Amino acid sequence: MSDSSMPMVLVVEDEALIRVDVTGILEDAGFKVAEAGTGERAITQLDSADVQHRAVITDINLGGPVSGWEVARQARLRQPDIAIIYVSSVSQAEWAAEGVPNSILVQKPFAGAQLV
Repeated sequence: MSDSSMPMVLVVEDEALIRVDVTGILEDAGFKVAEAGTGERAITQLDSADVQHRAVITDINLGGPVSGWEVARQARLRQPDIAIIYVSSVSQAEWAAEGVPNSILVQKPFAGAQLV
């Protein structure tokens, strides 16, 4: 598989060590990965005309004004069929109320295979 045909996944996580771990897991599984440490940066990357993302994996609490909930909503506005995976310690009820339809919540801590 050539580099340009690999699925692109956007990883949004404010904690650098977790972001590096998730990126490594996904790259080892054959995905091309873009990273964002803030919700604002994630939305900027989603607006890039150069890249078509297949999925967004986002923490919910990103330590800034733009949450993972908002990143996912913005991703779906731009690309209605994009896969959304939330990675957080929030409750199922909060995800049900705030999450975009047809998304997945992976509870922290998680195993790498859960993301893949």
